[in-house]
Amino acid sequence: MNWISAAGEQQNVLLPPLFEIVIGLVAFGVVFVVLSKLALPKVKAALEERTATIEGGIERAEKMQTEASKTLVEYREQLSQARQEAARIRTEAEGERTNVIATAKQEAQVVALQVTQNANAQIDAEKGKAVSQLRREVGEMALDLASKVVGASLQDDARAKAVIDQFISELEGAK
Repeated sequence: MNWISAAGEQQNVLLPPLFEIVIGLVAFGVVFVVLSKLALPKVKAALEERTATIEGGIERAEKMQTEASKTLVEYREQLSQARQEAARIRTEAEGERTNVIATAKQEAQVVALQVTQNANAQIDAEKGKAVSQLRREVGEMALDLASKVVGASLQDDARAKAVIDQFISELEGAK
């Protein structure tokens, strides 16, 4: 390159020669046309696809977040209902427990009353037997004693037995 022209004028060092500018513009135009026809549509399609993918991902994420929020609300409602149901079941169980205890107490009282009545009846029966046996033995002893006093057997005499029974009745009445 020649920095100084033939006329003795100095050329600007920053300004390239005209033919280089023309060649550069033609080359730029050719590269621009080739790239705009071949590479630019592919780059544009790739960018649009990436944009669609990102926007679709964002939409899916928003949908998933909305669904997750709905699911969380439903879960909390179900949890609340389950807690209420558990409280209701506990209350019912408490009531049933109270009823079972009251029923068991009543049944135990009825059984105790029956046992007491049976025991009293048995005691009365035994008492009646004992009184009857005691009367008979006292009567026999009185007859034996009277027989010894009189000197003859009084055991066959019905009148003697009636007198003895009357005597025992009077003794019981004197109590």
